[in-house]
Amino acid sequence: MYYTQEQIDRANQADLVSFLQGQGEQLTRAGNEYRWKRHDSLTVRGNKWYRHSQSKGGGPVDFVMEFFGKSFTEAVELLTGEKGAAPPPDRPSPAPLSDFRLPPRSTDNRIARNYLTAARRIDEDVTGFFFSTGDIYEEAAHHNAVFVGRDESGIPRYAHQRGTAGSFRLDVKGSDKAFNFCYRGEGERLFVFEAPIDLLSFLCLFKKGWQKQSYLSLGGVGEKALLRFLSDRPNIKTVYLCLDSDNAGNDACSRLAELVPEGLTVHRLLPLYKDWNEVLQHRAEITDGKYLREAIYGLKEPTQEETVEIIRMSEVDTQTVEWLWEPYIPFGKVTIVQGNPGEGKTTFALRLAAACTTGERCRE
Repeated sequence: MYYTQEQIDRANQADLVSFLQGQGEQLTRAGNEYRWKRHDSLTVRGNKWYRHSQSKGGGPVDFVMEFFGKSFTEAVELLTGEKGAAPPPDRPSPAPLSDFRLPPRSTDNRIARNYLTAARRIDEDVTGFFFSTGDIYEEAAHHNAVFVGRDESGIPRYAHQRGTAGSFRLDVKGSDKAFNFCYRGEGERLFVFEAPIDLLSFLCLFKKGWQKQSYLSLGGVGEKALLRFLSDRPNIKTVYLCLDSDNAGNDACSRLAELVPEGLTVHRLLPLYKDWNEVLQHRAEITDGKYLREAIYGLKEPTQEETVEIIRMSEVDTQTVEWLWEPYIPFGKVTIVQGNPGEGKTTFALRLAAACTTGERCRE
């Protein structure tokens, strides 16, 4: 089923208090918010909800998917009361939304948190930020860490499961890789990584003011997520490719730099080790704080228009003029010898050169 962006926006503007009351749920007022009796750690206010026991929250569509077990399209239908339609034939649909559903969440994120902080050495304040937004959570069945990718409206469109024991990795069925795990800042810089773990590791290494800029995981080395992100975010001026320091990463950086739209600047940051998590694992040993092997600037740069600098005469400094031949030829200046053919320009130039060589005085 297909829903327009206007329908999705209406669903995300639904009043959750009215929705829950319409579902026969019991609510208790707590100041400006309402507490849901079935989940007493959860409060709702307008179109926002927050589950205090897990430090996460979101909007109506997320709420219905989370607590009523609905798919994305089912959630939109329940909130708006409107049926979806078949997608227009001219509209690309990389992954039908009805095929995508976030895996059920565990009652807490304890195992996933421990995996990220203990096994991967990612700082608790960094993981805590993404757990609080719901972009990382623990899956119920196998306790995998789930990394969620959203579109510009905040709707989940992608999820990647990473095993907390062993090497299990899998994109959730129906995931659209154009909307990969990311953080959207307001700045003009975008840092691009192969995997969410590398992205989080980089934030730990370069933490100062990180929330000002944008960060994107590609879920590999494909260009789909990068091109979509740049399309959605025209404010981005500079792209930093932070892919792994290996042959695959090298080849991908060369290819991605060519695909980045004209007008943007592309640089590459190579980690000191193979990837950024490996650098983080050795952070205590890197006493000088130099986590980069190399920074390669100018993989791609905007075409610079040639300009002529114009200055005011009032800005020109007055200098004493030294003369080779006063008042005709000054030192350090351009002198033009002009005349018609046959009037002796070449002879004059030769005589001048001879006078300079022998030290003779130039004659009038």
